Formats: sequence, C-alpha cells, structure tokens
Amino acid sequence: MEKTLPRQGDAYFLNLRFVLILTVCVANAIEPLFRQMAGLHALYLWIYTYHMPLFVLVTGYFAKGGLNGPDGRKTLLQIGLQYIIFQSLYSFLDVTLFRVPDIRHSFFVPYLLLWFLASHMGWRLLMLGMRRLAPPARFLLSLALGTLVGYLPLDGAWFSISRTFVYLPFFVIGYQFSFEALKRYFTWKKRMIAAAFSVALFAVMAFGGLRLPEGWLYGSLTYMQLEHHEWYAGLYRLALYGLQFVSAAAFLGWIPFRQGRLTDMGRRTLYVFLLHGLIIRLAAASELYGSIRHPAAAAFLIAGAMLLAFALAQPIVKKAAHPVVEPQVAWILRLERMAFGKS
Repeated sequence: MEKTLPRQGDAYFLNLRFVLILTVCVANAIEPLFRQMAGLHALYLWIYTYHMPLFVLVTGYFAKGGLNGPDGRKTLLQIGLQYIIFQSLYSFLDVTLFRVPDIRHSFFVPYLLLWFLASHMGWRLLMLGMRRLAPPARFLLSLALGTLVGYLPLDGAWFSISRTFVYLPFFVIGYQFSFEALKRYFTWKKRMIAAAFSVALFAVMAFGGLRLPEGWLYGSLTYMQLEHHEWYAGLYRLALYGLQFVSAAAFLGWIPFRQGRLTDMGRRTLYVFLLHGLIIRLAAASELYGSIRHPAAAAFLIAGAMLLAFALAQPIVKKAAHPVVEPQVAWILRLERMAFGKS
C-alpha cells in the first residue's frame, strides 16, 4: 500500500528526531572539552544553532495529535512522572558520584538536560492557552514572549522559565507545521543547497572566526545574567532567532524523506535522551576526559557518543527501561477517580 502524506510526514520527523538525538549526544559528550580545542568549539556552536530549536519543533509537531482531552492530560502526567523520577535519580547520582560544579539540587531547578521535560509541560500548557489564536498570532506572541522573558530580574533556570519561553516559537512552528508544504517546496535541489549552506555555516564558525557567546545559545540565561543590561538587549535575541531559523532550515536538507532504520530508532529517542546523560556524566567523573588531548582522541569520543545513541535506541533498551522512562499513569487516574467519587 502506498504511504499517505501524513505517514510520510511522521517518517520524516522521526528521521529528524533520531539525527537530532545524535547531535545532542555529541554536543553533551564534547562539552567538557570544547574550550580546549578550536575544532570542537566550532562543532559545539554549530550544533547549538539548530539542534535544540529543531528538537522543540519536532516535539511540537508530534504534540498536535494529543494536546487536548484525556490523551493530552495523560501525556502531561507522564512527563511530570518522568521529571520526578529522573530529577531524583540524576540528583542522587550527582551528590554521590558525578559532583558537577555549581549544580543546585532542587525540584524547582531541572538538573542539566532535564530542563526539556519541565519546558515540555510548559509548552503544552501555553499552546492550550493560545489555541484560539490564529497561527500567525500564535507565532508572533511566542516570539514576543521569548524576547521579553530575558528582561525578567530572576534566574532563568528556575522552573526552566527562560528556556520554556525562549524555545516556545519553535514549538508553535512545529505544532502548526505543514509537511505537505515542505514536501511540495523542498525539492531535491533545494535540499542539496540547504545542506551545503549548513556545511558552509560550520566552515564559517570553524575558519571564519565567528564566535558566539555560548550563554546566548543555551537559552537558559536572562539578559541580566548575560551581563547585558541595555534596554535593547532583546534585539540580540531576535538576531539569534534569525540565525537559529536559518541554521535549522538548512539542516533539514540532511534529513531523508523515506522510511527506514532511522525512522524506527526515531521512535525511541526518549530513551536515548534520558539515559545518555547518565553515561556521559559517569565518563566525566572518571579519568576519561583527562586522557583526551589530541584531535584523533576527540574524533573517537565523537564516534563513541554516536554509537551510544545507536545503542540506547535499540529495542532491548526500551524493554528493560520502559517502566522508568515511560512510567504508567493509570494508577494516578484511578486515585483521582476515587478521590472525586467518579466511577
């Protein structure tokens, strides 16, 4: 049977999701070293111009089928349970083993990569609040909120408030994304041009001296924390949005439309996302990074990070870790029905 266009769209975005989780693993693996090697620094900055914006966009795309009603409520409960489980696990291991400097152990401050879970709940709730708005109005409002949040006189890491609003425009784009339009206008020739532009952007960062402050790319810091107290600091974020939109669109040129192995592994990226940090933190707590002093060793580190992503995306990992990574919420719904006397 011939694939329908919606199924092709799901396959494309599953392919994209797995390729993105590869870049997430690579970026997190090289983070302890990127200030020591110019090539790693350029790779790190290049990845950060597109990988989280596109990851949020993909999350918004797959949210459109289950944002409202019982499915939407069940998803929010599951994300909340995932956050509680992994915030507890990562924090416990950090106190006993990882000992990452400057980490605050609080359920109100997500531990490193767990900000995505906290923000995912925020994006869904904000999208519910904006669902009556026309698509252009949603996007403009999200862009305004993402810019204005930087002016708040607080620590942007609390409740992941900064990243929730900074990346909200990408969630909105994903939610109202038209795969039909992408398929129609993103021809093979245009995809090749986009992919070439993506490589050119990396070359500019590697050899052209373009150095972006990492703090702006993280999206977790307010303008005050970035030491920009100017009234026009929001213009810098708008400029960064422009770079991220262009870099993300260019990176899409690398993603195949056809269904295949990437598509299958793309269904299990949540396992890669939540588990890879444990292994990378263990590596950072060991003597591994102290032995990486040459580009060849760094190349092996990158290859190892990619192999880790492939390994964690295997069905056997899902089978073993399913109760923790995708916890059941039926018992919460049963307790709720009992508390409110519902049948």
